[in-house]
Amino acid sequence: QVQLVESGGGMAQPGGSLRLSCVASGSTFPIYFMNWFRQAPGKEREFLARITSHGSINYADSVQGRFTVSNDNSANTSYLQMNNLKPEDTAVYICNAGILTPKLLNYWGQGTQVTVSS
Repeated sequence: QVQLVESGGGMAQPGGSLRLSCVASGSTFPIYFMNWFRQAPGKEREFLARITSHGSINYADSVQGRFTVSNDNSANTSYLQMNNLKPEDTAVYICNAGILTPKLLNYWGQGTQVTVSS
């Protein structure tokens, strides 16, 4: 059974940085993409970034230039480096993996809390 586990969340001051990790385990098939989302209380889930196994990357405008997504394909791990954090970045950060079985299946992690406050 495929599991995604996020880590690296916590508290940061405005202007600070955090690095999130998402480890995928239990899959015998290749991971086609990893997405990062976030969800703040009372708000809809927001797409942040995507990275494919081929290295194609996309960002939401809200994080472009501040967040950087990367992959370690050999470790089935995705990273989200978050710089210049703002209070409005406070949310639960969730990773999502698309795995080719060969049918494309989506899996979700439970999320990790990020709180940005002075």
